[in-house]
Amino acid sequence: MKTDVLTFTDRGIYCPAGDFHVDPWRPVARALITHGHADHARPGHGRYLATHAALPVMRHRLGEITAEGIAYGEVRRIGGASVSFHPAGHLPGSAQIRIEVGGEVWVVSGDYKTTDDGFCEPFEPVRCHGFITECTFGLPVFKWPPQARVAEEINAWWRQCRAEGKTALLGAYSLGKAQRLLSLLDPVGPILTHGAVEATNGILRAQGYALPDTIRVTPDTAVKDHAGALVLAPSAALGSAWARRFRNPSAGFASGWMALRGIRRRRGMDRGFVLSDHADWPGLQEAIRATGAETVYATHGYTEIFARWLKAEGYDAHVLKTEFGEEEDGTETTGGEAA
Repeated sequence: MKTDVLTFTDRGIYCPAGDFHVDPWRPVARALITHGHADHARPGHGRYLATHAALPVMRHRLGEITAEGIAYGEVRRIGGASVSFHPAGHLPGSAQIRIEVGGEVWVVSGDYKTTDDGFCEPFEPVRCHGFITECTFGLPVFKWPPQARVAEEINAWWRQCRAEGKTALLGAYSLGKAQRLLSLLDPVGPILTHGAVEATNGILRAQGYALPDTIRVTPDTAVKDHAGALVLAPSAALGSAWARRFRNPSAGFASGWMALRGIRRRRGMDRGFVLSDHADWPGLQEAIRATGAETVYATHGYTEIFARWLKAEGYDAHVLKTEFGEEEDGTETTGGEAA
């Protein structure tokens, strides 16, 4: 498939006029990256372009790369294409990429959410002719509760754990979700972190993102000295030997998938908190309407169902098959991180 601006190849989304790819999943000469999650920012590319805020985490994860930063809203001419990056609201530094060729504008959204979480740069609608949208939660059943309510649920659970002499183990993806959760916690006790979470905390703190004090768990950490702590870790660590050092644990998990009781049961969690860094069903509709786009490509998620709905609404809608999807937590069934 192709448009006048973009071509969809086995390496990823390609702009012939600028000779670059967006979030390619195989090595290319020049890659424009929407954000630092592992399924969008992959190793092996010749040159990278991402927002200034996204680059520190990308360098941490990818090692030595040839990369350049760009400010939100800055217009860069690459070959015959004009490109700019605009906030996606997914995590700190995440962006939608606007590409204009010969007066035709397309936007590659990457991953996004439309609600302002008060931590990362809020989503900014971008007018365009064609829009490439994720639809990780592209079903009417997914409608997120207010963030303030979820924050109170998490803090109440932590207080209850403290009162019962339990350790609250909270699972979340180490980049983005974990830091958003930290920004929502009432520090009623010490907050301990897995090394993967704390490494990202340090990078974001150095960039000026405000986070509460945390204590990295090491082999020398005396758990008994941190009674009533909340422990924040990737979900994969919750059932591991790493987590078994904590006595009398209560395990919770924060994800949009917690809206589905069956998934919550299969995860074996004591508590599930419905909190996602992706747009819910109303958010997807809101974002697409705001673009004014006539053509929409649906990728990574409930693509077939969502494209059918878009067609019924009068859009020129298509499914775009990509290799975006599961990231390091491996939690999702249809794509995305521990969303």
